[in-house]
Amino acid sequence: MLTTATTVQPIVIIGAGPIGLAAAAHLHERGLPFLVLEAGPSAAAAISDWGHTRLFSPWQYNLDTAAQRLLEANGWTAPDSEALPTGQELRQQYLGPLSQLPGLVESIRYGARVTAVSRVGVDKTRTAGRNETPFLVRIQTPTGVSEDIIASAVIDASGTWATPNPLGQAGLPAAGEHEARTAGRITRPLPDVLGRDRVQFAGQHVMVVGAGHSAANSLLDLAEHNPDTRITWALRAADPSRVYGGGDQDELAARGALGTRLRHLVDSGRIEVQTSFTITKFTLENALIVHANTPDGERAVTVDALIPATGFRPDLATLSELRLNLDTAVEAPAQLGPLIDPEFHSCGSVEPHGERVLAHPEKNFYIVGMKSYGRAPTFLMATGYEQVRSIAAALAGDRAAADAVHLELPETGVCTTDLGGSCDAPAATTDSCCAPAPAEDTCCSSPQPITLTLSR
Repeated sequence: MLTTATTVQPIVIIGAGPIGLAAAAHLHERGLPFLVLEAGPSAAAAISDWGHTRLFSPWQYNLDTAAQRLLEANGWTAPDSEALPTGQELRQQYLGPLSQLPGLVESIRYGARVTAVSRVGVDKTRTAGRNETPFLVRIQTPTGVSEDIIASAVIDASGTWATPNPLGQAGLPAAGEHEARTAGRITRPLPDVLGRDRVQFAGQHVMVVGAGHSAANSLLDLAEHNPDTRITWALRAADPSRVYGGGDQDELAARGALGTRLRHLVDSGRIEVQTSFTITKFTLENALIVHANTPDGERAVTVDALIPATGFRPDLATLSELRLNLDTAVEAPAQLGPLIDPEFHSCGSVEPHGERVLAHPEKNFYIVGMKSYGRAPTFLMATGYEQVRSIAAALAGDRAAADAVHLELPETGVCTTDLGGSCDAPAATTDSCCAPAPAEDTCCSSPQPITLTLSR
C-alpha cells in the first residue's frame, strides 16, 4: 500500500501498450493518480511495427476487464470475441479508443523515453528510509532534453520489442552484427514481407534465421508470394523436422497444414536449408556475408538481407539503481521465473500470479507484461492484465483483492518459443482459432477456457 506521505505523487507507468494502458484503467477505477510515460508518438506505438500480423489469441483474451468497463461506459462496443485481430486492429479498435478516454487521455505523456529509475537523493546502496523515499524517473524528450519526474510507485510495462536477441552464439552478438543492423542488411524483426517492406525482398537473396513460428511465417510469405526471391533458412538445430509438426497426423489441423506447406517448399528446393548453422561473424561488402560454424567447418553465405526471428530480451539498464530480485536464468522476477521457464511451461500452464510474486526488494516497484517474463517467450496479454489488476489493488491497500488472483486461459495455451516476449505477437496462420506455431509442442486446441484461481 502507498504510504500517506507519497500518495500526492502519481504512480508512473512506463509504456502505453496493452498492459500499461490496462494498469492505467485499473488505477483510474481505484481513484489513484497516475502518469503514463510512452516513448512513442501514440499509444501502442511498438505494435505499429508488426500491425500487419495477426494475434494468436481471439479478442476475448485480448481485452482487460477494467479497460472494457471504461470503454463500454463511453459507448464502445466490443469486437467479436472469437475473432483474431491483427496488431493494427488491436490498436484501432481497442487501444486507441482506450487511450482517448476521459480520465486516461490527460494522464498519458508521449515522446517521453525513460532513461533511468531511482529514488530521490538515494542511490542503490542506501537503505535508511528507502521505502518512504519517492521514486525519481528520468526521461528524455524528443528534443533530447532530460527531465526528472517524481513518483510514489513505478510500474514498468515497457516490453521487450526494442531489444531483439543477438544472432551470434552463446547469447552474444556476432562480430559485425551491429554494423549489419545499422546498414539495414539485418532487418527489424517481423517485417511486412507482403506489404510495406516487400520491395526490400523482391528479387533478392534473403536469409531467415530462427526455428519458430515467426521464422516459418516469413519463410512461407517469401516463398509463396515472392517467386523471384531466393530464400535460405538458417537454424542451429541439426534437423528442421520439428518445425514441420505432424503433417496430416497432427492433431491440430492448422499446425499440420502449416508444417506440410513448409516441408514441401524445402523438399522442392524452393527454400534452401542450412542446419547446425552457428553464426560467428558478419561482413559487409556489396551484400551481407554471413559466416558460421557448421559440422563441416566454417561456411560463408552471401545474402542481400537477413530476417532475424530469434526472439527478444528485457532491457534492464534503466533499472540499474533499483534493488531487483531477478531469476538468474530467464531474468524475470525471482518468484515468477520458475513458473514460466519455457523448458517446463507453456503459457497455458503458468499458474495465476499477482503482486506478491512480482514484488521486488524495491517497495512499490513492479515489472509487468512481456518484460516481466524476461527471456521466457510464453507471455499472454491476459496474464499481464491480471498482473496489473492485482498490483493496482495492492497499491490501493486492498490486500484481499490483490491476493485473489484469477486467470482464464485457453485449454493448453497459445504460445511459441521464438518471440521472446509475447504469445500474442504475430501468428503463423490466420485461418485458425489457435494460429498455432509449427515449432512448439504446446499450442492451443479449440479455445476451451479453463479458470485457474490462486488465493493467498
